[in-house]
Amino acid sequence: MRKSRTIAAARLLPVVCVLGLAACAPLRLREDDATLTAQGAREAAVLAQSRWQLTGRIAVSNGDDGGNADVDWSQDGARYDLRLRAPVTGKNWRLHGDARSATLEGVRDQVMTGTSAAELLAREANWQLPVAELEYWVRGLRAPGSKAELVFDDAQRPAKLLQAGWTIEYREYFDDGEPAMPRKVFATKGKHRVRLFVEDWQVQ
Repeated sequence: MRKSRTIAAARLLPVVCVLGLAACAPLRLREDDATLTAQGAREAAVLAQSRWQLTGRIAVSNGDDGGNADVDWSQDGARYDLRLRAPVTGKNWRLHGDARSATLEGVRDQVMTGTSAAELLAREANWQLPVAELEYWVRGLRAPGSKAELVFDDAQRPAKLLQAGWTIEYREYFDDGEPAMPRKVFATKGKHRVRLFVEDWQVQ
């Protein structure tokens, strides 16, 4: 009898854990006047910081192939500079440019150029990485130019953003700083996945 009780308790444990996690899950708030007002204030504050830098790790997958790298992303207004380093091979890539052009170094022997970072990465690396939108999404902002839907956490920070066919989830924020900056950003569009784990933010 004691053994059967032990087995029953073991079987119940995952259920209890799931219920406990559900009870502790952060509240999700649909956008309303209060949350959109808070988001507008957040976006104004973050956009005033036109120069910023993040360091961390990124993983990209198209459903069949994928890769991951250490990332150092510097932004100065419209100009961006992403430096990627594969942790196993040590291979280095550099993607830089502005709203009108993009340059990719390190993927091939020659330097590659294109009209946009997303187009260049799709063509040369088979990565679906919407760099122009990610400039905003990684900071918890709506990208300009297309409709966006938001879900907020109980601190009125973005928890989920739907825009341009992508679903962006903000899994964690840094506790220090105001406004709080995202620590974990997961973006999904069909079979395409982007996972960004930020280790440090520097903003000006």
